[in-house]
Amino acid sequence: MANAGLSELVSTSKMWVNRRLMAPTKMEWTFSGLCGCLVELSGATASPLLTVACKLVRQAQQHGEPVAWIAQSESIFFPPDVAGGGVDLMALPVIRLADNFQRMRAADQLARSGAFGLLVIDLCGCFELPVTVQIRLARQAFSHATLILCLTKKTDCQPSLGSFVSVRGHTKCIRHRDNRFECQVHVIKDKRCGPGWRDKEWCCGPAGVR
Repeated sequence: MANAGLSELVSTSKMWVNRRLMAPTKMEWTFSGLCGCLVELSGATASPLLTVACKLVRQAQQHGEPVAWIAQSESIFFPPDVAGGGVDLMALPVIRLADNFQRMRAADQLARSGAFGLLVIDLCGCFELPVTVQIRLARQAFSHATLILCLTKKTDCQPSLGSFVSVRGHTKCIRHRDNRFECQVHVIKDKRCGPGWRDKEWCCGPAGVR
């Protein structure tokens, strides 16, 4: 088992070398720009975490790619807001499971199928994933050109889910006087082309905050 684990680790490391050679020349927080990666998107209280995630869902659907959302059993996004952002809810299966172990198991099974262009996994307050889970998801993301997106609630000072996460972005929302919101993503980890870059999108809040 130890030799098998070491072999898988070496194989995954070689995969990362190849990914660096194929790093995008233009750094954007988009579905196309993040395909093939295990990605973490974090945000603290009142961050545009779901808004930024739903943007990727919308883009994946526009590319004709199937998307699945793995959520907590006790909470989920507000469907009218997501639909208002251009997401086709009829084409978005949602799997609701009680704990992170079950959610990661479901993500592994869906990733292995190669049937999805984007998998969103809501991990809430999870701060670390087992290395074996990271390796499996990173390999499946690369093999099937799938974007595996893990959502976490934490500050930008807290560490990522693990060393095999290729990209981590942290979200921040700035409200302006004209009732528009600037949704920012600050990339604080990028093993392909280096951290420090930012992306942003202007959004109008839902009716309740206008």
